[in-house]
Amino acid sequence: MAKTDYKTINIKNRRATFDYEILDKLVAGLVLKGTEIKSIREGNASLGESHCFFKGKEVWIKNMHIKEYGFGGAFNHDPLRDKKLLLSKVESEKWKKKIDEKGLTIIPLRLFISNSGYAKIEIALGRGKKVHDKRDSIKKKDTQRELERARLK
Repeated sequence: MAKTDYKTINIKNRRATFDYEILDKLVAGLVLKGTEIKSIREGNASLGESHCFFKGKEVWIKNMHIKEYGFGGAFNHDPLRDKKLLLSKVESEKWKKKIDEKGLTIIPLRLFISNSGYAKIEIALGRGKKVHDKRDSIKKKDTQRELERARLK
């Protein structure tokens, strides 16, 4: 297995911007086990079906898949365990109020390794798109792609 420079780890949730209208963004830390961070540094994580929720006053992420570490042995982690997000008290209370009032949701956008070597996750406050909104997004992407092609010729 080829080693990856951990500073270039940038795992994205591509589906998030297609399914949700992004209203606000925030970067949070993650509480991880030793084998989880080693696996993330190898690039073995997925945000595809993950979502965030409140448990009491804390924000947690569910269904974030982190592949088991190859050399973990008996100390390996559960790939789909819930992970706690590290947010300040003020930020989490503010987002909890918005979610309760307006029916919004918290979506993980990307997972990356900071310059100091810690795993961080960018989360967003979003509202689900309707079918016709998704069609508009597809049309905008297609026209943007055609403009880029015309510009390069």
